[in-house]
Amino acid sequence: MRKIERITILGAGLMGHGIAEVFLQFPEHTVTLYDTVPSVLKSAPEKINVIVRDIGGTHCDLRRLRLSSSLPTAVGDADIVIEAIPEKLELKQEVFAAVEVYARPECIFASNTSVIPITAIGEKLKNKSRMVGTHWWNPPYLIPLVEVVQTEHTGSEIVRACMDLLTRVGKIPVHIRKDVPGFVANRLQHALWREAIHIVEAGICDAQTVDLCIKNSFGLRLSVLAPLENADLVGMELTEDIHRVILPDLSTAKQPSALLRKMIKSNRKGWATNAGFYDWTEDSKAEVRSRLIDRLRLLLKQVPAE
Repeated sequence: MRKIERITILGAGLMGHGIAEVFLQFPEHTVTLYDTVPSVLKSAPEKINVIVRDIGGTHCDLRRLRLSSSLPTAVGDADIVIEAIPEKLELKQEVFAAVEVYARPECIFASNTSVIPITAIGEKLKNKSRMVGTHWWNPPYLIPLVEVVQTEHTGSEIVRACMDLLTRVGKIPVHIRKDVPGFVANRLQHALWREAIHIVEAGICDAQTVDLCIKNSFGLRLSVLAPLENADLVGMELTEDIHRVILPDLSTAKQPSALLRKMIKSNRKGWATNAGFYDWTEDSKAEVRSRLIDRLRLLLKQVPAE
């Protein structure tokens, strides 16, 4: 098993510095954060310290953190390069093609994309066998799951090395054997989002009612009783009977909803514009962030990893 100690993360933003914090908790790792925006790079160490405080930690050894705006310097001695840049296919392809020029032949290339097929991201590489997906979830320092996505080119040793690395830093890596858009967890999540938006668009109820229904019913049990476990619990015959009635009436839309497009056009884009399905203030956003972190910390103490 190859040893991974020197980690380079491309992109020091929300996901990048959060992933860095995870690795910095373990003394065997050195972490290089690369970004082309000086202000983002400069602010990363303090943001990492904020994470440590938020999760109740006391210390993070930032002496093992290196900041770099030079791609050759950032990736030259890395054992693994984890990309956490914007979700634009062409940009990711260009970055990895550039990384390949400067990285060592044995360096692993990993993308943190949430939906883009890994095969497409690695299309311009000469050696496609080193390309793998490692999809972390936000916030990466709290959510245990990381999807390790194998393409038809990815070497089995690369998958094993990534699974081992992630296990050693306390994550729950899952091996996704087929490279499909959205992998597994996001396909499930956005199937729910599609129906939730459709329900509002169809006038069945408002957004607050949708969210109250989820938070106060099956949402409460999802972390301890997942859908396929629940199907076994209630039985296949009941599941089939329910599906005969409900499936024909669910949304099967293949494109984003007209409601979503209308909201974007009206500048109701979510937190960035302080308006989406809800109206937001800085105080209400801070309350949600705090509630999320507190709830995740509580759940992760109570629910054993499978």
